[in-house]
Amino acid sequence: MTYAEVFTALADPTRRSILEALRDRPRTVGELAAEQPVSRPAVSQHLRVLELASLVTAEPQGNRRLYSVKREGLDELRQYLESFWSETLSAYGAEIARRVGGGNTKS
Repeated sequence: MTYAEVFTALADPTRRSILEALRDRPRTVGELAAEQPVSRPAVSQHLRVLELASLVTAEPQGNRRLYSVKREGLDELRQYLESFWSETLSAYGAEIARRVGGGNTKS
């Protein structure tokens, strides 16, 4: 899985809504479908995409599957986004050092 797969999976607003619904507690397809503006089969398809992106996991319970957030699946995305923050902080630190160390000279 790459951060690009996560971005692709989360690009769809229904998939984001499903993932957000799973944040509170694990749910079945039926429970998720009751809260979504799409059919139960569509929710199942969206869950499959989220599973392939390692964002959700399914645990069989009798004749149904209980879906929950797979928090580890967000790690690569988090690392990718944090790299931007690290680069920004480094650039900010370099600019402060330049201004303090070299002074701000204007001609």
